[in-house]
Amino acid sequence: MPLVTDIAHSYGVASSNNAPSLGRCGGFVAQYPQDAFHLPARRTSVPEARRRVSALLCEWGADQQVRDDVELVVSELFTNAVRHTDSEKVGCELALFGAHIRIEITDQGGPQDSAPHIQPGSVDQECGRGLFLVGALSESWGSRPTDSGQGRVVWADLPYSSLAR
Repeated sequence: MPLVTDIAHSYGVASSNNAPSLGRCGGFVAQYPQDAFHLPARRTSVPEARRRVSALLCEWGADQQVRDDVELVVSELFTNAVRHTDSEKVGCELALFGAHIRIEITDQGGPQDSAPHIQPGSVDQECGRGLFLVGALSESWGSRPTDSGQGRVVWADLPYSSLAR
């Protein structure tokens, strides 16, 4: 599998489209629901992140499959930020745009601030399958340095449908 870099990926295959941060999307995102929160970079924060995301998606009227998929992706990306960086806090931002939901997990970096990548053979292992799952559930995903250069944003775009459909 190719290394995940600063360009967008669809199921782990690089595409030529860079994914701008939610803050750089201008007025486009502002017309759709969005929310953000920060939690301490501790293992105990992962279930809290899932709870917050679940509650937010219920507020937005997301169907159960969307909630399950987004909670799993947030859980995997948040866990990676806690385990693989020296962050004191981890940020989570969600935004709806059209028929998609964008997830952005922001860390504060670490000694080896490299782009996340899918581990070879990770499909059959108990640990190390997180990014494989992220790739399987999302239409595209990737990472980029934060605007400040102190850390990394890992993002994923998932299909979104509401109960109203």
